[in-house]
Amino acid sequence: MINYVDPSRVQGLSVRTMNGGDTGDRRVHVTYPSIDDAPRLSEKIRRTVTERLDRFIRDTSMNTALPHPEFNVDWQLAAASDQVVGVRLRTGESLGAGWSESRTTVWYDRVDRRALDSTALLRDGSALAELARIVRESLNDRGSPVDPRAVRPDAELFDSLSFNPHGELVVEFDDYQVSGGPLGRVAVAVPAAEVAPLLSATGLRAQRAAAGTARTSPPMGSDESIEAASTVKLPARSSKAGSVDCARVKCVALTYDDGPGPDTGRLLDILAGADARATFFSVGSNAAARPELLRRMRQEGHLVANHTWSHRDLTSLSTSRIADQIDRTQYTITQTIWQVPTLVRPPYGASSVQVASVARRLGLSVVRWSVDTEDRRDRDPGAIADRAVSRARPGAIVLMHDVHGATVDAAPEILRRLKEKGYTFVTVPELYGSRGMEPGRTYDSAASGGSSGKSGSVTRALEKQALP
Repeated sequence: MINYVDPSRVQGLSVRTMNGGDTGDRRVHVTYPSIDDAPRLSEKIRRTVTERLDRFIRDTSMNTALPHPEFNVDWQLAAASDQVVGVRLRTGESLGAGWSESRTTVWYDRVDRRALDSTALLRDGSALAELARIVRESLNDRGSPVDPRAVRPDAELFDSLSFNPHGELVVEFDDYQVSGGPLGRVAVAVPAAEVAPLLSATGLRAQRAAAGTARTSPPMGSDESIEAASTVKLPARSSKAGSVDCARVKCVALTYDDGPGPDTGRLLDILAGADARATFFSVGSNAAARPELLRRMRQEGHLVANHTWSHRDLTSLSTSRIADQIDRTQYTITQTIWQVPTLVRPPYGASSVQVASVARRLGLSVVRWSVDTEDRRDRDPGAIADRAVSRARPGAIVLMHDVHGATVDAAPEILRRLKEKGYTFVTVPELYGSRGMEPGRTYDSAASGGSSGKSGSVTRALEKQALP
């Protein structure tokens, strides 16, 4: 096991996001870190994920009958010191049936200022050949269905190398690389004494950086961990809730997904200047990297809500994996803002009876939207503002993304024009006033006569989604 570094402790780190929208058949979400003093690392990661994404788009474009193909990349820091940084990328793909994962670890040598593949941790080609021999012998002991003969001194096979705190070199393989079927993560730890002669100068720096790293990743979700984290913590609520009666005035809820991102701080400045509050549906891995922004959201009257850990399509997951995606984010947000989120927005707006059931068990209302600004496809601030303003109605929930600079650029115009129309900006629960919001129920608008929050059409629609 690798003990990953807490990204919030790395100065100058922000999270970049690439996505493919909340509607349509292809579901794409990519996140990766950007570090101010390591631009070459960020560029190498961007090229790596872009190449894979381009291949995925080509594959799915050739078969338009695929049901909701999905591409997802998340990341962790394998090491971070004043000499090296290691970023482990986990890429998941579904072309309509099944799910496969690949792992790539990219390194940055701060001494030489070079962004490197994992094999650069090794001295030379002969060291790679020796490592392949050691790994083959280790896999021989595992028996079927692992095939040691698949292990060759090939850089593509050894593209995810890192170290655990004992100094052992951890070699990870992609799904199907060393087996004919899905086995989950297959990894080998090579003892420090054996690997030491094989390492390059960068490899030795990476080994030292990983030594003694404390485990900081949030625990894999469990009801018990969330309950413990939630003890004596109140449900998340805007500090300004109750100051507006949406039964008497025109209210609209601006919501921002996928952050925090590089421009979230600027968005908070804009909202503060307009005395407006919003609801932020945060991705757990991003929240873990920028906890100071979540604390600022709470302090300034906004509401922090759950947008799952890595933005997976929940309708494609088992009940236990749905719970894990939500639980891990609940834990991270709760420990950061000392309040328990009460809302969850499923990625892509994709929900089901199973998703609603897990949300109910965790005390979360499911929130979608009634106004789509289409900001993940159209990066024109003027067009984003036009859609937000023209489609807004009293009680509307407006979908935007604070990971896009154009969306933040559009915010002043949206606030100005909606304010001129007499709107007040509130968090989602404030739209519902004394009616409140119920765990497990789906909401997309508080507009009069709408179906949101009622047990009728929304529930029936979700039930139909779950039918074969």
